[in-house]
Amino acid sequence: MSVDRSYIVENKTQLTRLQALLAGRSDADLARPMAAGWTVAGVLGHLAFWDQRALILLEHWEKKGTAPPANNEEDVDWMNDAAKPMLLAVPPRRAAELWLSIAQAVDAKAAGFSDDLVARNAAAGTPVSLNRGAHRLDHLPDLERALQGR
Repeated sequence: MSVDRSYIVENKTQLTRLQALLAGRSDADLARPMAAGWTVAGVLGHLAFWDQRALILLEHWEKKGTAPPANNEEDVDWMNDAAKPMLLAVPPRRAAELWLSIAQAVDAKAAGFSDDLVARNAAAGTPVSLNRGAHRLDHLPDLERALQGR
């Protein structure tokens, strides 16, 4: 059985793009403001939070053998709002380091997910997005604008 593993390339592509964007940035750069009261570091924390969620769900699925519940899109906004003050409280450099560490871990876990579990995830309606690059890509234009002063 052939499973779609195109997410591996997308994850790596967007991870590399974000790493390049962040390379050599100062703490002041990482603390730059963004829309809705976020900062560059806060958005990196947001990405880390959702990547960590995916990592935990993937680990649970491997250990327990059961698919996690589907993500309830109605919960996303309040979860982001609830996490925001804590994410903004993380020192900018630490937020960037944490994002990178978690992104690399979830990408490795997703890449190593068995063909059976990749297929079961797809059949279950993708309760865990293996394509972490898509979420990173959602935020890249705003991060680029903030860091390029536009």
